[in-house]
Amino acid sequence: MSATLPPLPYAYNALEPAISEAIMTLHHTKHHATYVANLNKAEQDYSAAIQGQDIKKQIALQSAIKFNGGGHINHSLFWENLTPVKDSSIPTSGPLFDAVKDSFGSFEALQKASDATALGIQGSGWAWIAYNPTSKKIETVSTANQDPLLGYTVLVGIDLWEHAFYLDYKNVKPDYLKAIWSVINWKKAEERLVAGQGAKL
Repeated sequence: MSATLPPLPYAYNALEPAISEAIMTLHHTKHHATYVANLNKAEQDYSAAIQGQDIKKQIALQSAIKFNGGGHINHSLFWENLTPVKDSSIPTSGPLFDAVKDSFGSFEALQKASDATALGIQGSGWAWIAYNPTSKKIETVSTANQDPLLGYTVLVGIDLWEHAFYLDYKNVKPDYLKAIWSVINWKKAEERLVAGQGAKL
């Protein structure tokens, strides 16, 4: 089954002023759509290489599948963990509140740790707030380029590629990070946490 571009759960202008309609439109309809198209092409070519028993071709295609597949996975998570400002509220009780308090002490401390992780990325990549099923703690981690986060349950992903923020914030990443906290979908993060706590990764 081919990958498809998922629709956004809100309008392109719904995240303003944190993220502009121009960026959301470009990011979703161009960048994410390109990852989907390139993933489908690479998987078709890989299938043909298997049929033709062309092992070298199979090996050569793995990087394209990883990059574009990761881009598709990461962006699909990203869109869902954003929400309009009016709907973004930090929980004051419940599973996520308790887990954050246990792991970081407060949401403010979590955000500071996440910002430090994000700003530590050299070049392009992703900052993640994720549940570690081994330690049973929430952690802030990063991945390079479009590498997906494996072995964790993603609660929140933040795109640190320039295409995610440059039109609005130029190269000033701290301003982008400050703004994005106003549009985090904490309800979705809590849903992911509860699912992750009950899953075997």
